[in-house]
Amino acid sequence: MATPTPIPDPGQLVEVRGRRFSVIDVGSSSLPQNPLTQSFTSSKHHLVTLTSVEDDGLGEELQVIWELEPGACIYESQELPYPDGFDAPERLDAFLDAVRWGASSSADVRSVQSPFRSGVDIEDYQLDPVVRAIQMPRVNLLVADDVGLGKTIEAGLVAQELILRQRVQRILIICPSSLQIQWQEQMRDKFGLEFRIVNRDLMRDLRRNRGLHVNPWTHFPRLISSIDFLKRDRPLRLFREALPSEGESIYPRRFDLLIVDEAHNIAPSGGGNYAIDSQRTAAIRLIEPHFEHKLFLTATPHNGYPESFTALLELLDSQRFARGVAPDQNQLQVVMVRRLKSEITDWDGTPRFPERQLEAISVNYSDAEREANRLLTQYTQLRRKNPQNQVELTATEFVLKLLKKRLFSSPMAFLTTLEKHDQTLQKAKPRTSRTVSKPTPGILRRQLDLIDEEFGDDDLYETTTEDAIATSSSLFRELTSEERTILNRLKQWAEAASPVPDSKAKELLNWIQTYIKPNNQWSTERVIIFTEYRTTQKWLYELLATQGLAENDRLMTLYGGMKAEDRERIKAAFQASPELSNVRILLATDAASEGLDLQNHCSRLIHYEIPWNPNRMEQRNGRIDRHGQKAQQVIIYHFVGKSYSQQSTVGLSPGELEGDLEFLMRAALKVNNIREDLGKVGLVIAIQVEEAMLGKRQTLDTTKAEKESEPVRRLLKFERKIREQIQKLKEQLDETRTSLRLDPTNIESVVKVGLELAGQPPLIPYKDYPSAFILPPLKGSWAGCSQGLAHPHTGEIRPIVFDPDLTRGRDDLVLIHLNHRLVQMCLRLLRAEVWSREGNKNLHRVTIKVVPNSILEYPAVVAYGRLVILGSDQHRLHEELITAGGTLEQGKFNPLKVMKLENVIQSAIPNLVSDEMKERLVKAWNQYTHPLMKQLEKRMGDRRTSLEKSLQDRCDKEVGDIKAILTELQRSIEQELNEPDFVQLELFTSIEKDQLERNRNSLKLRLEQIPKEIERETTAIYSRFSNPKARLFPIAITYFIPQKLS
Repeated sequence: MATPTPIPDPGQLVEVRGRRFSVIDVGSSSLPQNPLTQSFTSSKHHLVTLTSVEDDGLGEELQVIWELEPGACIYESQELPYPDGFDAPERLDAFLDAVRWGASSSADVRSVQSPFRSGVDIEDYQLDPVVRAIQMPRVNLLVADDVGLGKTIEAGLVAQELILRQRVQRILIICPSSLQIQWQEQMRDKFGLEFRIVNRDLMRDLRRNRGLHVNPWTHFPRLISSIDFLKRDRPLRLFREALPSEGESIYPRRFDLLIVDEAHNIAPSGGGNYAIDSQRTAAIRLIEPHFEHKLFLTATPHNGYPESFTALLELLDSQRFARGVAPDQNQLQVVMVRRLKSEITDWDGTPRFPERQLEAISVNYSDAEREANRLLTQYTQLRRKNPQNQVELTATEFVLKLLKKRLFSSPMAFLTTLEKHDQTLQKAKPRTSRTVSKPTPGILRRQLDLIDEEFGDDDLYETTTEDAIATSSSLFRELTSEERTILNRLKQWAEAASPVPDSKAKELLNWIQTYIKPNNQWSTERVIIFTEYRTTQKWLYELLATQGLAENDRLMTLYGGMKAEDRERIKAAFQASPELSNVRILLATDAASEGLDLQNHCSRLIHYEIPWNPNRMEQRNGRIDRHGQKAQQVIIYHFVGKSYSQQSTVGLSPGELEGDLEFLMRAALKVNNIREDLGKVGLVIAIQVEEAMLGKRQTLDTTKAEKESEPVRRLLKFERKIREQIQKLKEQLDETRTSLRLDPTNIESVVKVGLELAGQPPLIPYKDYPSAFILPPLKGSWAGCSQGLAHPHTGEIRPIVFDPDLTRGRDDLVLIHLNHRLVQMCLRLLRAEVWSREGNKNLHRVTIKVVPNSILEYPAVVAYGRLVILGSDQHRLHEELITAGGTLEQGKFNPLKVMKLENVIQSAIPNLVSDEMKERLVKAWNQYTHPLMKQLEKRMGDRRTSLEKSLQDRCDKEVGDIKAILTELQRSIEQELNEPDFVQLELFTSIEKDQLERNRNSLKLRLEQIPKEIERETTAIYSRFSNPKARLFPIAITYFIPQKLS
């Protein structure tokens, strides 16, 4: 009869499918045994739950039926490698570095590895979020840095660090649709992380290749999607299917990390008396409780509505914040990272970011253009007189504002909107006072709101706008003969003006001939021309092309909704050096502006029309005024009338064309001056601009708004010593670099050894650059290591380097960082040697080195061990590489103290050792192997005692923190609920009243949940840190020989 396979116990090490795991749980079958198999199987089958203890397991879990799993066995080997051969010192050093770089610890809040696992020029200030993250038991961060400071890089660092520490595996990035590919490429090229984009194309492919029932949200651990795709019915329903059923516990959470880019888009929208949840808010509110960690990124965290800001904070961290409850300043400082460009300086105090300068382009408008503006102003005044009700007034003002915006954009944009308005008016049946009062306000409001919701796709944006124009125009009372005459005259002007350049377009052409193509020769200067409307973009393209400015790809367009591959091709061309790429002029719409990097070789930007929304204006400016801008000055251009003077305090009043444009320019100047703290002031500017364009305001006055926003500025501005913080971050990074031997030469050595062990061709030195290499064609699964080497514009394969200083500010070299696929494959191959056995190993894991005679008198032997601390749930809490050793004197082993041992290791020199000395050491193996192992175990015991104390301190801190956080939230909610209701509630709309009531009911429910939540959270923390178990894996030995004996 066959010997039954021993059943492992929780905590034991096992080998399954050629890999090493720790046993989390063992469950036995409750079914009766089959009589036919009881003679050769154990009495019951056992379901064994395992977690990987290998370096690159990334917290991988596995469940197997123990008795049915081929080759499953309990792993008992804890022996030092026998010196039956010696590796070259550099090969063993590469192996030890591979093991060292795979170690991580939950208790170690000093070491930060993610900066070394990225291919970006990391600025010191960008380390703040990741340093905070490793100290938080649950990472919830609002990264609200200024536009262009590198929030994507900061998010990547946090994600990378949490993955490395085995705290994160399943990640979802939510961003605007136009940024999905940029996020995917940044994560792949800069951090070595593969993400898949969830959209209609992927869903179709999954159904075709994997069946109808595959869920796109669970098919891969790292995903990217847009907020507007997620909020749709079918995608949101599929996400619900991946969540726990109603009544089922949400713990443990189904997902690990949620990253929301441009997070202001998910906050409840303002505009009335009280902020209302949008569809985007509702979608995130549904999914966010099921993520363990959350990272929100936005340069504009506060829109001026306290309830909107607190709702955003509640979505981020419901244990610290609640909607409608004023946030505690201390708690806000914990989760919020906010630095402004003006605060970031070099060592000598000089600004690190370029100066931004606003310049006006003067336009001498024609009489016909002035007359068109006067006619539209007259039409506005007539239409706003005596509206039948609020519905007609809202519809009227929407149409009139849109006509004004498009008139300022281009004759063609104005014509298309005017024609749609006129067509609807002509089709509409004559309305009486009675019929005008009946339309439902909700239908109109919903269509107007949809315009901004479809902002990411220009064609859809234009269609939605046309629909809104039609709906609004249909609510107009019948035109008077005077109004009909005005419309006809405006239409005649627009039809005549559209085929030719207007005065503004002519000045644009003059500007291009001055700065971009002087003396009819293309310079290396580039410019982005932004417009709000796709119609204007097409019109401008035709005008510029007619002037010969589109030949040889000198002129390109970027807009929302274009094919992803076309967008990336154009972006790559514009970001490439002017010596490599012909493009000089980029026509872009607002839909293409959010979050894009366009700053590599461009420092000039023209607003073809001044946006009425200050946030939109800042989004445009942020495309070039951002991290990575090489120019000393960023210049932003606006069009104004000839009479405009920036120095004049008394300008023209709105009404006439030049007066309207001057008002917009002064609004742009105000936005530029307060851009770091727009908040509610930005909203007030937008409202006042609309009022001025409708003839309801003459001056821009933000004094009251700025005064009212002072509490918001104080809330978001913490007492920070930026320079001192940055210095500490740099010291922390340098400490990690030293302790982990993260030197470029060591990474290069790992790759060279890894390629050799894999039987791949070696790196080829690059003749034009001494520290660069050509990656040869690799075989099999290694072929994928070349991904990302092609230049994004030229497609040429670029040389690789290992030193980040060599790639700073250039794109013709590729940095091979720790998380690059090439390095990762080499590291996996080397780390696998930890578990190799006789007949299946590439390394002996033994080497011999020489030290100066002043360091040692007798030979010494040092053992390396991998120390792993597992929690009660068998998940890794800590891991490190430890050493222990001693000298060999007269056949005896004499232990070396820790400091002396470190001195010996650091003093090795690259001298050869005689074969005779190697043979003598091997013969004496039995004399010192046992005491050497005992010394390694003693070192493990010392480290375990120290680490257990550190882990207990961390446990006590986390318990204390969560109790304090939830108790403070409880107090704040109680205080808020005891406050009297709004005294001006009668001014609220019914929708706003409903939202307020839902918020207060939510607070009451949250208050009831807090006591049980405190109990649940503290229990989980104690469970995670209780009964830690130490595991020791001896992995290598090194002999150190005095020079005189070598």
